[in-house]
Formats: sequence, C-alpha cells, structure tokens
Amino acid sequence: VASSPGDAELLPRQEQPAAEDAAFISIQAFPALLDLPQDLEVSKVSCGSRHTAIVTRGGELYTWGWGKYGQLGHRDNASTDQPRRVEYLVAEGLQAEEVVCGPWTTYVCVLE
Repeated sequence: VASSPGDAELLPRQEQPAAEDAAFISIQAFPALLDLPQDLEVSKVSCGSRHTAIVTRGGELYTWGWGKYGQLGHRDNASTDQPRRVEYLVAEGLQAEEVVCGPWTTYVCVLE
C-alpha cells in the first residue's frame, strides 16, 4: 500500500503491558452468583457502571468492583472482585441505611 506524506500509517494496535501492581477485575456483563458470609442478610443493593454496593440488615456497607476513584469507600483506589466491608462506618459507629451507586460514585445515607 502506497501512502502520501500527509497520510497516517495504520498499524495494528499493540496491547500495553498491565502495570505490575494493577489488579485484574472481572467485569461481568450478566448476573453472577456471589458468595457472601452466611450470617449477612442483604437489605439494599445498588450497582454503578463498574462497582456494586450492598447494605445489610445490620447496617453494614459492603462494596466491590472497580475502585479507581475511591468509590468503594475503603480509603484507597484499589479494585476488588470480593465484597469488602467499609470499615470507616464501623469505626465511626455509623449504620448504613441506604446506598446509591452512580457511574463513578457511591452515596450512602447513614444513621448515628
């Protein structure tokens, strides 16, 4: 194929190697079963574009998925495939009552 000086050359896209500390997060496009501790009773669920949050009947908040913007509430930007309890609420004596996930955010209504 001949090209003229102003044409951009089309080359196959090369995949960039993942950063060594980057976690692989499996993004499911369909519902999947999730193993939660047997004593947890889920009362609320909300899904963002790439993360999920649940509130238990006991007022605990668990989150998982893509956490790049801190939307999981674990005081970091880590991502995880496994539900993790948001320890900040426990430490502050707060109970989650409602949760709403946005595309890159999580809003939680809490009771003292």
